Amino acid sequence: VQLQASGGGLVQAGGSLRLSCAASGRTFNVFVMGWFRQAPGKEREFVGVKRSGDIPYYADSVKGRFTISRDSANNTFYLQMNNLKPEDTAVYYCGFTNKYLRGSPYYYSSPARYNVWGQGTLVTVSS
Repeated sequence: VQLQASGGGLVQAGGSLRLSCAASGRTFNVFVMGWFRQAPGKEREFVGVKRSGDIPYYADSVKGRFTISRDSANNTFYLQMNNLKPEDTAVYYCGFTNKYLRGSPYYYSSPARYNVWGQGTLVTVSS
């Protein structure tokens, strides 16, 4: 599997962006797709995760503002970001693994759970 992230850009606070993560290489029915972000000088931070057959799970910092969805026909995952804040400024990454484990989705809040990453797309939110 290869991932191609896109959709980043410059937006004013309160605005919206939609990031895309296109998966290619093979089709898959069992998946875990995570979104992370990394601001300059900081560690990669969990944003949210979508497991096959499960509802998305979000970090508290983005809950109610960000939404993860999937277009299965195009093997593309989306991160819809609304009411953006300057502190959302970061490079956003999508990660993939097919190692699906039942139980709390919090398990997938660590970048170490993923074995395939997109190249990252920069989101800048101005105040």
